[in-house]
Amino acid sequence: MMRRFQKMDSKVYPPFTNALEMIEHCGSIGFGGVQTGVSGWDSDFSKKVRQKAEELDIFVEGQIGLPKTDTDIQRFESEVDTAKSAGVDVFRTACLSGRRYENFDTMVSFRQFREAAIRSLQLAEPIMRKHKVKLAVENHKDWRIEEIIEILGTINSDWVGVTLDTGNNISLLEDPMEVVEALAPYAFSVHLKDMDVAEYEDGFLLSEVNLGDGYLDIERMITTIRKHNPDIRFNLEMITRDPLKIPCLTEKYWATFSEITAPELAGYLLGIKKQKTGTTFPIISNRAIDEQLGMEEENNRICLSYSKIRLGFK
Repeated sequence: MMRRFQKMDSKVYPPFTNALEMIEHCGSIGFGGVQTGVSGWDSDFSKKVRQKAEELDIFVEGQIGLPKTDTDIQRFESEVDTAKSAGVDVFRTACLSGRRYENFDTMVSFRQFREAAIRSLQLAEPIMRKHKVKLAVENHKDWRIEEIIEILGTINSDWVGVTLDTGNNISLLEDPMEVVEALAPYAFSVHLKDMDVAEYEDGFLLSEVNLGDGYLDIERMITTIRKHNPDIRFNLEMITRDPLKIPCLTEKYWATFSEITAPELAGYLLGIKKQKTGTTFPIISNRAIDEQLGMEEENNRICLSYSKIRLGFK
């Protein structure tokens, strides 16, 4: 994430200036595929992506922004069509770029966002159906289980499903295994991650950790997802960053929640208290740039090795 999107100045770990550089790097160290943004591609770049993916024998999934209005449909379809010519058949998207408990101060504003998100998906669906490619909506710290399933039911399309993130909904006070079991039937793609938690004064800390270092039952999650979609592709999302603060004991956090009861919250926090994985949460942001980027690189390599040795990935 840092090397691709944060434009951190480093000669040791130079930033990826485009998707092709990221694909080349990930393929060279042994990853089986890449999920990357498709904005700004032209036909020539698309051909280069396809050639490089075939050369490295890896898959490429796209990341795409939803159309906001009718006037944005042309941009969206152009990006889909160009990326499809590179071999992209699954496009990850998200309805919210931030986090629900940080972005919205009232239930009214959240409901307005929900209606706009549904409208965006309704605009996107005919394009996906026309080009016979899949749109995979991530559970991106925005939708709880019932909400995203309800939205998918509203869209009611074989071409719109889920990018199943195995850890995000912890921030919305949902059990990660229950999230996987509920969303696996709708999953077109996966963001595979392990997570750890710890208490802090306003709620709890949440951090991506190397596979095997957290408390998620990764093997069971993989089995559950593959039961519904045997050919699904798993994308490692090991974000190296400071732990996120989930301020579930503050008034603002609850502005958009009405369905969570006090006993449910108490039980969830008790579960957080009981998690003792032994993992420490390093602070990343106060380190030198090369050290941050080096940690990011090392974490991805560790997870790659673990996935091949312990999880059966090739």
